[in-house]
Amino acid sequence: MSIAPPAPARGATPVNRRALAPDLARGLMLLLIAVAHAHMYLSGHATGFRGYTLDGGGLDRLVAGVQILLVDGRALPMFAALFGYGLVQLADRQLAGGGSWPQVRKVLRRRSLWLLAFGFCHALLLFFGDILGAYGLIGLVLVGFIRREDRAVLRAAVIGLVLHVVVLFGFGLLTVSAPKGDTPAAMADPIEATVMRLIGWSGMTPTYFAASVVPAFLFGVWAARRRVLEDPAPHRRLLSRVSVTGTALAVTGGVPLMLIDTRIWAPSDMTAVSAYTLHSVTGIAGGLAYAAIIGLVAGRMRRGSPGVAVRALVACGQWSLTCYLLQSVVFVAVFAPYAGGLGTRVGDAAASGIAVLTWLATVVLAALLAPGGRRGPAETVLRRLTYGRR
Repeated sequence: MSIAPPAPARGATPVNRRALAPDLARGLMLLLIAVAHAHMYLSGHATGFRGYTLDGGGLDRLVAGVQILLVDGRALPMFAALFGYGLVQLADRQLAGGGSWPQVRKVLRRRSLWLLAFGFCHALLLFFGDILGAYGLIGLVLVGFIRREDRAVLRAAVIGLVLHVVVLFGFGLLTVSAPKGDTPAAMADPIEATVMRLIGWSGMTPTYFAASVVPAFLFGVWAARRRVLEDPAPHRRLLSRVSVTGTALAVTGGVPLMLIDTRIWAPSDMTAVSAYTLHSVTGIAGGLAYAAIIGLVAGRMRRGSPGVAVRALVACGQWSLTCYLLQSVVFVAVFAPYAGGLGTRVGDAAASGIAVLTWLATVVLAALLAPGGRRGPAETVLRRLTYGRR
């Protein structure tokens, strides 16, 4: 008599069994996402490559300069690497529960398809710069790399870097030649804003996929196979090298664009486009460096009990999808012309200040509601759609 194989593990990993470092990284990453997005809701000003106002005051220019160096083009690759890392964790758990690779691949693709749908709804209702759609798309297209050998994964990452340079250079040329208007987030007519958000999202999602997400996602897959963030002690040397080298590359590569967008330097258009491309490419190194730094910090924390602040950040990371969407809800309520209307009355510095307060509010909310294993509303819906009721 044949014995039926065990059923694959169903559902996501219980919250109280999740590794510290990935969730801590997601919680901190949401701060970078918030300050990178807030200024996109401002209107009525000429803007540079990264969307910061060119006629702002001294504090606005200082904030823009710091964010260009440390935030813009760095948060998205970090999130992409964490997404790849998490996808491998999810696949490993399903396989360990007895599922075959075709079964697991079906689950991952279903989850990615629903994530793409989340991104569409996010763009339809709130924000044209949605990043969920790009992650859903990459999960649909590149899920097979979870099972490919390391050499194939790293080769594809290098090809992705080359594609990144080509796409971003072309996008930079378009930026300097095309007339600049207000973003959909700043449009006064809500119907027109909705239409333009969807048009923008339909173009930005494949651009994010082709230009910003693929290399970091694949590096995240490679790291997850070695449990670099879950067990950082054996990988301390690697994490230290990535932290130092990646941060140095990101800061050095961001200086030229920072000087341009803060109007300290006014080079030719071709030089400016090259600076924009360099900023974006080195941003991938910066995103990986940030994840590595958090891995090192989490490794030290494992020796003792995390404090209240760390537990709050981890809770925010566990609620990352919910907190990300809540940011957009607050920004629309505060900045949109048909809501709070602050988008026409404040500068980059004030927008970033509001972003920090918004992030802090989501951290507190998650810290208050997450204990006991409670998942965020968006996480609960995505989990139900992916796995069903059980």
